[in-house]
Amino acid sequence: MGYNKRKKYLDNARKRSKKAERKKSKKWMIFSIASYFVEIALVIFAAYFITSHGLMMTTMTGESMESALYNGDSVIVNKFAYKLKEPDRFDIVAYRQNSSEHNYLTIKRVIGLPGEKIKIENGAVYINGTVLDEDINVELMNTGGMASEEITLDQGEYFLLGDNRNNSQDSRFSNVGTVVKEEIIGKVWAKTKPFTLAKSLNLKNSKTESEE
Repeated sequence: MGYNKRKKYLDNARKRSKKAERKKSKKWMIFSIASYFVEIALVIFAAYFITSHGLMMTTMTGESMESALYNGDSVIVNKFAYKLKEPDRFDIVAYRQNSSEHNYLTIKRVIGLPGEKIKIENGAVYINGTVLDEDINVELMNTGGMASEEITLDQGEYFLLGDNRNNSQDSRFSNVGTVVKEEIIGKVWAKTKPFTLAKSLNLKNSKTESEE
């Protein structure tokens, strides 16, 4: 009789153990499935955030930014760069004006900042009456366009020029004019091939491709 009771006790213990293991296994399976879907949701959210507010790729069109960028160069644009700060002088930016008839982004360099007085005289840029000391390789301009007369930039308004000063449609001309911050999509962060940070493109103290 004692043997039967002991056997029954052991059988019941095994059943309880198996039941607990099945319950634990079921919880682990539910947890694994939930974690899987959470990971998918996070990846989708991250992808949406990056494409909507983070980084994007675009292509340089035209010759206006030579020798920094050439026609067909792929660049990475940081769309988040100006959410917390304002564009700085000499930043390379990608923008799309509301009046633009084309759907691609235009790339130029920030020269004049809000509140400044801009004038182009004798081929050089003057800001608030002082000639701008530029660390980039640019030619003297053959024409100052609208900036031949002093221009005062409003709040949130920027004066942009291409590095290829004598082959660039930019803020000097009425078909482009000044660009407001809302039209700036982001800061050009880097060129992809060869990978080069935008802040080091076309600097006076950097080697040209022919010298490398």
